[in-house]
Amino acid sequence: MNEEPHNLADNEKAAQSLRPDPVAVETGSQALEGGASVVADSAADGAGNFEADAPEAGNVAETGSGEVAPEVDSANTDVVSDESGLAAETEEPITMDWYILKVQSNRERSIAEALQRKIAIEGLDQHFGQVIVPTEKVTEFKGGKKKIVERKLWPGYIVVNMHINDDTWFAVRETSGIGDFTGAAGKPTPMQAHEVARVVQTEETDTEEAPKLAIKFKEGDKVKVKEGNFESFEGEVGTIDGASGRVTVMINIFGRSTPVELEYWQVESV
Repeated sequence: MNEEPHNLADNEKAAQSLRPDPVAVETGSQALEGGASVVADSAADGAGNFEADAPEAGNVAETGSGEVAPEVDSANTDVVSDESGLAAETEEPITMDWYILKVQSNRERSIAEALQRKIAIEGLDQHFGQVIVPTEKVTEFKGGKKKIVERKLWPGYIVVNMHINDDTWFAVRETSGIGDFTGAAGKPTPMQAHEVARVVQTEETDTEEAPKLAIKFKEGDKVKVKEGNFESFEGEVGTIDGASGRVTVMINIFGRSTPVELEYWQVESV
């Protein structure tokens, strides 16, 4: 009977030992609250940083696949447009002039044709105009017969209307039979206006117009009569009528200088 209170007291102590310490419980609760606060703050900071680093809606565009692509910068677009416009404005202007080319003699026409073929092959038509072998039609008497022949104005030369740049210069120089442009210090020199007028006018002359007479001497030249009453007489050319072809020759007859009118083909230079 005396042992029962003792057992009750022991049980009471055992129950107290099993109860949680109020201080420990409070400390644990504070630790849990602190940890939750840290987690919440970290989450808030992360969300803030994500929003700060995300690109602005105005600088992105959604692609067809759902991906986000950067928006094209309008300032850069303007720069590209300006550069292309500048390139168009600085395109080389085409200025055409007439130039004289030295070529192999007696091949003027075939060389002019070769140059025209090369221009077409190289696609340089817009930089070239006419390629001309300067000639004129003249009347000659051979074997007592009148003949109309074509005579070169400048043997060994052709003329070309063109714009000078690297491509056209090489096209001309690489054509077989062409030597060089005429000009000082190797620089092509454009023809003068009166030279151009003579060449172009000769090419565009109506074929029905009477050809020039091939008179191969000038006033003051010494000549010899080769046909007619005064054959084998020598004298000096006084006047020349280019339209009719008649010339006046001063011939010494009986010790006196006498003017004799002859056809130009009846005399020859001595």
